[in-house]
Amino acid sequence: MDFQADIIDRVIKNAIQVMENSKYQMFEILDTARIELVTLNQELQSVLKETAETIEKVDQLEMNYRRSRIRLTEVSRDFVRYSEEDIKQAYEKATQLQLDVMIFREKEMYLKARRDDLQKRAKSVEDSVERAETIGSQMGVVLEYLSGELGQVTRIIESAKNRQFIGLKIILAQEEERKRISREIHDGPAQLLAHLVLRTEIVERMIAKQEFKMVQDEIVDLKKQVRSSLEEMRKVIFNLRPMALDDLGLIPTLRKYVQDFEEKTKIRALFETRGKEHRLSSAMEAAIYRLIQEALTNAAKHAYPTYVLVEITYQAQLVKIVVQDNGLGFKPELFQQKSKDHGHFGLIGMRERVELLEGRMEIESAENQGTKIVIHIPTNVEKGKE
Repeated sequence: MDFQADIIDRVIKNAIQVMENSKYQMFEILDTARIELVTLNQELQSVLKETAETIEKVDQLEMNYRRSRIRLTEVSRDFVRYSEEDIKQAYEKATQLQLDVMIFREKEMYLKARRDDLQKRAKSVEDSVERAETIGSQMGVVLEYLSGELGQVTRIIESAKNRQFIGLKIILAQEEERKRISREIHDGPAQLLAHLVLRTEIVERMIAKQEFKMVQDEIVDLKKQVRSSLEEMRKVIFNLRPMALDDLGLIPTLRKYVQDFEEKTKIRALFETRGKEHRLSSAMEAAIYRLIQEALTNAAKHAYPTYVLVEITYQAQLVKIVVQDNGLGFKPELFQQKSKDHGHFGLIGMRERVELLEGRMEIESAENQGTKIVIHIPTNVEKGKE
């Protein structure tokens, strides 16, 4: 694949512009979060003050109520010294104080729950502010690097002998970004969803006291939906970057992915390996994983097969990948035409990735006879360059 310097310059400049816009948006989000944090802290201080006053009020009312009960007992026993009117007044006073104690106790419980909720929300927003500041700083460093090293990047890309190295660096950068996004989703939205479940439980207990059965049922249902959303978010996290790829390696991760693919799509899937398995560089394993993932996704989406085969063969300085299905297939000339007209066609994207890795991809297909994709990727990249 031939690269032209002006095209690369244009792509990188567009990337810089996008990152600049994203940086400003991040600052806007950061300002909004800071304003929200100030508002929450102000409200929290007000609630803390009101809670302390209410607790003091409850203690005073309870003391007065105990005294009124003693007074009521005294006037009720001594009919000589106290008239019926005295007894009535003592009873009414004790009853009123009892009612006041109940009301302020409820108010105290509500304020305590509100205080705890505000403290958790303030802590969550404060963590979000810290993460946003960190991301903004990192984006600034990346922008400085891209702006300062633009000429050097162009020269490197123009050098044919370094094309695979650049391809691996791009893929490695993509995977690092996936890791970061995975951590951000885990620490941000997933935690907020978990917190929302906690809040619904608090509201559920409060509503239960008022016997609003229908509202209580709706909140219980909402809690189930939130937990379901939380589970979906965790699946997204796994798809962004399978942790097993770093911990266990390519083959165990692919074997698990093919099993999950079979369970999800109900398409019979077979995974085989040949040759002596060995660990490749992190970027190379990630690239192979994404290629197979894309191939299976394309097959399930467009070919409607009942059977797929994934085969990986390890050779001395080469990895051979075969993905074959018994689906609808297509005419190879139609694929060539789509290559010219549609830059985002799935197989086209795969071929571009393979070429970045100095590899080659062959496609065998015919209508109603399935499709076979064969990919050869050299693995003799200088380790020092990675």
